Amino acid sequence: MTDFKNILVAVDVSNEAEFVMRKAKYIAERFDSNLTIIHVVEPVVLDYTVDLVPSFNADIEESLIERANLFVKQSMENLNLNGAECKVLVGSTKHEIHREAREANMDLIVIGTHGRHGLSLLLGATASAVLHGTPCDVLTVKIS
Repeated sequence: MTDFKNILVAVDVSNEAEFVMRKAKYIAERFDSNLTIIHVVEPVVLDYTVDLVPSFNADIEESLIERANLFVKQSMENLNLNGAECKVLVGSTKHEIHREAREANMDLIVIGTHGRHGLSLLLGATASAVLHGTPCDVLTVKIS
């Protein structure tokens, strides 16, 4: 069995995030692993020809980043994940998770899934996208 020394936990800003973090914490404690919790903010793109758009986009994006940071850090505090690292990134969720997993030599990605239809019924759209092309194992946590 492979040891999971570095675990990446990808969460959204939802009530289910702590459930996913709790599962990852359980695994990390069993393997004495390092945990990195990330949330990816998708870039805000508004296509208007008004001069205010660039600052408006930046304001929305900054607000989303700030909200995500507060949410993830509060969840980490609630679960006593003092030694875990917290990152809020901006970009394509799939690409940022893959990039972080490669650059930090992650052994495992833990991600929640609550798919609704089609292939997403099995995994969820984000979990399915992350699974394909990932450089390491992926654990999907079923969220009901």
